[in-house]
Amino acid sequence: MTFKRISTEQTKTLLAEDNTLLIDIRDKTSYLSAHIENAVHLDNSNIETFINSNDTHAPLIIYCYHGNSSQGAADFFASKGFSDVYSMDGGFEHWRTQYPFTGQ
Repeated sequence: MTFKRISTEQTKTLLAEDNTLLIDIRDKTSYLSAHIENAVHLDNSNIETFINSNDTHAPLIIYCYHGNSSQGAADFFASKGFSDVYSMDGGFEHWRTQYPFTGQ
């Protein structure tokens, strides 16, 4: 299995679908400071629960700070059986320049 890279614009479109899952893998302080609306913060303490309690066929978008770490995380989720996995290019920093009033 593999993942796809996705732009912030494509992310916004995909998020309009009801079943899309959105994961923020930045540190907790950054997440609490600002995040994309409806994003779930994941770290080592809650990753297994997330994997076991979500639909592996739902679109899954992962973002980090700049779009680099999210690629490794996307690969990890694809290896765990998630079939429609995306890494958002540019990360949260690019998102906030495109959509500065979204989420918190």
